[in-house]
Amino acid sequence: MRRKDSPNRLQPARPPGRLFSRNGSIRRLLRILGYTTLLLGACLVAGFLHFADRVTMMAPPADPKADAIVVLTGGYQRIDKAMELLQKGAGQRLLISGVDPSTSPAQIRRMTQTSSSLFDCCVDIGYQAIDTVGNANEATRWIHDKRYQSVLIVTSNYHMQRSLMELRRLDSRTDFIAYPVVNGDLRTKAWFSDPNALRTMLAEYVKMLIAYGRDLLGWESWSGLRTGEE
Repeated sequence: MRRKDSPNRLQPARPPGRLFSRNGSIRRLLRILGYTTLLLGACLVAGFLHFADRVTMMAPPADPKADAIVVLTGGYQRIDKAMELLQKGAGQRLLISGVDPSTSPAQIRRMTQTSSSLFDCCVDIGYQAIDTVGNANEATRWIHDKRYQSVLIVTSNYHMQRSLMELRRLDSRTDFIAYPVVNGDLRTKAWFSDPNALRTMLAEYVKMLIAYGRDLLGWESWSGLRTGEE
């Protein structure tokens, strides 16, 4: 008589190849990772396009007016514009933030062709800031010391969004008014065809993402100031 198979008889092991079959667990995991990567990439591209559109659409206010002016260094074009605003009475006093320690006030005055009387009475030089985080720390200390309530922020248009984000993170009470200096390479919609302009925009977008990530993680160990001003 043929013996019936026992219901508890061990089943044959699943062939290893089943893991990589169309419905295998590893294939499913790889598909999920692929879709996630595509979605993340699409979000990054969309975010960059939104960032770039805001940059190219920036324009300075027609009749700027504030208690004071802060210019973030990165080129004499920014400082020239800040000096022009000071001369026109757009603010009572000017802080030039992030100046290299080897640069003297006299050099800046000569480079900007500012009168000695205006420079000596109404211009302060900040030597402590190393980067944009440092600019925000240096500027907010100056603003609080002077008790200003509204401040014009002068920097390049591509740098403005991150600058305002860092400033407002430290000081939510002051009214920061953007005065973007339009970069010549970013004046037209065809900036993306210029390798230098595209590189500038991509680099600033990455820095923006890092700044957002730092805020989400609550990482505030870096002041952006030179040693001794932590």
